[in-house]
Amino acid sequence: IEQPTFPKITEMCVKMIRRVNDEEGIKKLVNETFQKLWFTPTPHHDKEAMTRKILNITDVVAACRDTGYDWFEQLLQNLLKSEEDASYKPVKKACTQLVDNLVEHILKYEESLSDSDNKGVNSGRLVACITTLFLFSKIRPQLMVKHAMTMHPYLTTKCSTQNDFMVICNVAKILELVVPLMEHPSETFLATIEEDLMKLIIKYGMTVVQHCVSCLGAVVNKVTQNYKFVWACFNRYYGALSKLKNQHQEDPNSTILTANKPALLRSLFTVGALCRHFDFDQEDFKGNSKVNIKDKVLELLMYFTKHSDEEVQTKAIIGLGFAFIQHPSLMFEQEVKTLYNSILSDKNCSVNLKIQVLKNLQTYLQEEDTRMQQADRDWKKVAKQEDLKEMGDISSGMSSSIMQLYLKQVLEAFFHNQSSVRHFALNVIALTLNQGLIHPVQCVPYLIAMGTDPEPSMRNKADQQLVEIDKKYAGFIHMKAVAGMKMSYQVQQAINTCPKDPVRGFRHDESSSALCSHLYSMIRGNRQHRRAFLISLLNLFDDTAKTEVNMLLYIADNLACFPYQTQEEPLFIMHHIDITLSVSGSNLLQSFKESMVKDKKKERKPSSDEETESDSNSASGSESEEEASKPRRLRKRVDSDSDSDEENDINAVMKCLPENSAPLIEFANVSQGILLLLMLKQHLKNLCGFSDSKIQKYSPSESAKVYDKAINRKTGVHFHPKQTLDFLRSDMANSKITEEVKRSIVKQYLDFKLLMEHLDPDEEEEDGEVSASTNARNKAITSLLGGGSPKNNAAETEDDESDGEDRGGGTSGVRRR
Repeated sequence: IEQPTFPKITEMCVKMIRRVNDEEGIKKLVNETFQKLWFTPTPHHDKEAMTRKILNITDVVAACRDTGYDWFEQLLQNLLKSEEDASYKPVKKACTQLVDNLVEHILKYEESLSDSDNKGVNSGRLVACITTLFLFSKIRPQLMVKHAMTMHPYLTTKCSTQNDFMVICNVAKILELVVPLMEHPSETFLATIEEDLMKLIIKYGMTVVQHCVSCLGAVVNKVTQNYKFVWACFNRYYGALSKLKNQHQEDPNSTILTANKPALLRSLFTVGALCRHFDFDQEDFKGNSKVNIKDKVLELLMYFTKHSDEEVQTKAIIGLGFAFIQHPSLMFEQEVKTLYNSILSDKNCSVNLKIQVLKNLQTYLQEEDTRMQQADRDWKKVAKQEDLKEMGDISSGMSSSIMQLYLKQVLEAFFHNQSSVRHFALNVIALTLNQGLIHPVQCVPYLIAMGTDPEPSMRNKADQQLVEIDKKYAGFIHMKAVAGMKMSYQVQQAINTCPKDPVRGFRHDESSSALCSHLYSMIRGNRQHRRAFLISLLNLFDDTAKTEVNMLLYIADNLACFPYQTQEEPLFIMHHIDITLSVSGSNLLQSFKESMVKDKKKERKPSSDEETESDSNSASGSESEEEASKPRRLRKRVDSDSDSDEENDINAVMKCLPENSAPLIEFANVSQGILLLLMLKQHLKNLCGFSDSKIQKYSPSESAKVYDKAINRKTGVHFHPKQTLDFLRSDMANSKITEEVKRSIVKQYLDFKLLMEHLDPDEEEEDGEVSASTNARNKAITSLLGGGSPKNNAAETEDDESDGEDRGGGTSGVRRR
């Protein structure tokens, strides 16, 4: 018995069984495999085969201790459901055999625990066997009815290890399900269970208290009706709380609470746990008393939520969460709304308190879901005799109203740097959506944002919710896609541990995939939706959109790394980048020029006598600027003079600069959008290996089939917009401008001016001048993008256009179109 099964077999079983909720084909295969392996009756004489089966099942259950047992329940439900209407029921017979043999093994392990050599192994196997019995009890509690009295003594296990506590908790959970099904159990047996449970409640910690109170609730409410026994216990803890509250009110500085802190914490938790499973406002408990117990408990627990000690606050909130499961209407009380919403929305509030409020909402929704499922099962039993009316309407209406109250604050909890807070917020939203308690469209942007979380489990959960919404409501994802992208940037800002580093829009791993790649993959299948989404993102780079630079970098990162599949996708982006460059570039230069002249006049304020002189100075300044703005092809093209020409141009513009450096900063700030678009276009061109003529010939109105070819991605091409990263890291927008920075901005201004002059290749030029124009544009782009390596961010060269179809530049053809 003590021989473990082969670890590899266990590992294989664990991997297979987790696919139980997969697509239909795999689901069917998993069900068939485990039906043959575990749920086929074993001949009575073959004890060895039964032992192997028991060891295999319990090993798999033990291996899944940390990940949960949903798979086992699902598997067992699937198999039992499949033979509901059959005359021969092999799965049911196999389950009866397994349960009987598990109980036999438990007794053997119990006997062998005295053997010190194998104590640890057998203790672990005992826990695995009892856990497996609990899983059977959850699906078919009738199987355990005859073994209830055998399991009862394990409630009195002496606790010294974690395994001992697990034994007690699992036995309590089994008895909770099984005792109400027993026919005429003896009064002695029931009384002993009640006493044992009460001793455990008084003696042990939170987990044991929780399960034992739950078991006591099932025994008393459904079987013994021994309300006085429970009322006495409730009064013991309620009285202790009242006394401590009164003492604290009389003297807030008293040390009584500190001295009695363990008793205070136990009382807060236990009062809440008892209120979860018993309605003390029933006459059976309080008799003829007119006192409203639930309101008194609310007042008492609310008092301790304002305590200075965080541990006391947490236990009081746990107690409230329990009480709300029995009386959900209490969550509409103004003081409760204020408490919950202030904890969730206050950025400085303790993480533990935030998590506890989210856990309370999660537990309430889980409990409601269980109630609804039970109501559904009950309804099916009597559906033929009743009118067709939904059972649980009132209950789901209450849940919906409650979630509407707290929804915004729960969603806002996504913007938190602690992953545990985001984890519980996502759990609450997933439960809310699965139960259909709110309109899903309001959650879509937040789920898109959570799809960028660093933790894969949370990403997958958020993505799965989006897939479910998309199945039911086509178009919802597209409708909120841009809002979701913006929100994902805010989530990344909140998560960013180093505020000095700009937020990036791709994963910092080998894949370098876009953070919003799942969103794009959901939208890209619909051409109309995809194009509208991409245009909306590119419009954020427009100078009139006033989007902050770091968000533009984040969006550019995503656009650079989206999982494009056809040539049409990046070509469409580059086409619209050209259009934006043409318009925004001209606006940028014009506004810089105007503000400079305007500031110059404001500074000088010439008198009438000085007017002529001022005009002449202004004219000479303008001439200098005009000289600087002339196309360089009209100036000397001697290589040795080019550097000095550039230096003269910079000096000429520097003389015209106003003392007020605001226009310079504005130019540097607004120009980042255009720089990013230039960089993005270069990146996509290098990534996909497009020639200039291919880009220029592209037309969005062409048939989809023309550009439906798959992309041949190049490896090792990374998006690294150095200029924008330097701008953000140096915090130029808020720092003092030096002469050196002024010169670099002026140089950028002149490069932009040159680039704008060479956007159109169709100007009338002398023979052979096209290449000179292309070279001038290439030089401007290289200069603007920081002159990095050609692979990543250099300008196009004539070699790129060697196909000879059209030697115009990649940013060309805009005005012609």
